[in-house]
Amino acid sequence: MHLSTTERRNYLIGFVFIIFMVASATILNDMEIILPEIGALTAGTWIYQNGGWINQPVKIFLAPSGTAIIGFLINQLSITYAEKVLLGLLLMLVLLRLLHSNLAPSFATGLLPIIINATHWSFIFAILIFTALLMTGVFLQGNYKQTNPSELIQNQHMVIFTIMAIIWVTGVWFFGFSQMAAIPPVMVVFFEVLQKPEYGFKMAIKHFTALVGAATIGVLVHLVVASWMLSAIISLPLVFVLLQLLRIKLPAAFAFPLLALVLPTEMFHMLPITAIIASTFFLGSIVLLNKIVATYKVSSSETDE
Repeated sequence: MHLSTTERRNYLIGFVFIIFMVASATILNDMEIILPEIGALTAGTWIYQNGGWINQPVKIFLAPSGTAIIGFLINQLSITYAEKVLLGLLLMLVLLRLLHSNLAPSFATGLLPIIINATHWSFIFAILIFTALLMTGVFLQGNYKQTNPSELIQNQHMVIFTIMAIIWVTGVWFFGFSQMAAIPPVMVVFFEVLQKPEYGFKMAIKHFTALVGAATIGVLVHLVVASWMLSAIISLPLVFVLLQLLRIKLPAAFAFPLLALVLPTEMFHMLPITAIIASTFFLGSIVLLNKIVATYKVSSSETDE
């Protein structure tokens, strides 16, 4: 993809903002300040100018902050990890519906405190501060004025998302891999493509490659470089190059290198494998579902004739 001067500037500002977040965590020696989905949100709002994300700037603050608080409070409950993930996803869906928001990264900010077992209020303060800064940046850029309002989350999409989440969480729990229950970047992409009228095999393969590639980059770089800052400085541009080669814009991919920095050890080493399995399950299910719907429409039209 050819980048214009404005796009290059936006990428630079976005990367600096993400590195600033990681630097703050390094200086304060507080891992809970590293928020992977801030990487995705920054890419989607400041870099890619995703119309569906920026059309209501206030919700860039409200939705992720609200889901983060939900996840943080659920994490305090004395229930299993899989139950926390499932309960969190359901409550997040309800919140997004109440806010009339389709901001998919909100799922990731809500799952993060459960994944990393966040217990300090610094996590909440960090999410409030960084989402407020992102919202302010969108207001200053002013491009949100040229976008159309987001459509309300359709009931059928909520039902499909809930059913697939239940199947996934139940499945990984049954096979003894409950740590795989939450894989935020994949679920974010799943929620996004679920609402697209068309989603085919070729695009699913590109998304699969981007997600798995970004997860692998994040793990390999952090295995070689222990420093949070150096890992982010090296891995984020590599993810950018990967997306350029694939010729796609996928904000969620930028969350993986940051997610690799904060995952517990057992989840960290499994991240690429988890990304492969989760991406295959969620993205494959959408492709299959769309084929079934398309076949049904064709057969119905032939019957009417």
